[in-house]
Amino acid sequence: MPPGTAMSAAASVTTLWPVLVAGIVAGYAVALPVGPVASYLVGLAARHPWRVGAAGALGIAAVDGGYALVTGLFGTLVSGLVQPVEGPLRIASAVVLVALAARGALAAWRERTASDGAARAESLTAARTFVRFVAITAINPGTVLFFAVVVTGGMVTGTAPDAGAAGRIVVAAVFGAAAFLASASWQLALALGGTLLGRLLSGPRGRLTTALASSTMMLALAALMLR
Repeated sequence: MPPGTAMSAAASVTTLWPVLVAGIVAGYAVALPVGPVASYLVGLAARHPWRVGAAGALGIAAVDGGYALVTGLFGTLVSGLVQPVEGPLRIASAVVLVALAARGALAAWRERTASDGAARAESLTAARTFVRFVAITAINPGTVLFFAVVVTGGMVTGTAPDAGAAGRIVVAAVFGAAAFLASASWQLALALGGTLLGRLLSGPRGRLTTALASSTMMLALAALMLR
């Protein structure tokens, strides 16, 4: 490798390292608070096979990584577009949470009261679960606004101001991938915790307890969204 090329590669790694760290920190900052979607994930994982909970976890992480990528490319523009409709999006998020809470509690109650055991928890495939969690995570305005603040605050765009269009795409891709991996690691841990809890509370009464606890938390957090 020519000396000039080696120096250029080293400079690129040095430039991208802060972006990688910023993406990991931002991904964990968004994922770690156990909000309504995470509560729903734990409750669902407790009542379904591991693959279903894992698919939900990856659905959440896909949105986090996607939002990080988009805001890395168009941070200022995205922030300006979302802020005017933050109120309606917050209301929509609360409505979806209430619907999910009611549906989860009803399904668990039907399972608990079924005399022949035929009425089980809602049947979900991994693919359906992934799509569901992508949808309910995507309507949360707080996630995209958070990443937009990180980006426009200079943590990402300020690392390579003279990189050009191609360089900005690489920087945004690294930021998005790092945020995805950070979010995925935490969401998968939550799903695993839910699965283990489900094995400990494997009877209908235990599943009803976890479903009602999850639904109650989602209702409380939906109320907080509307304050």
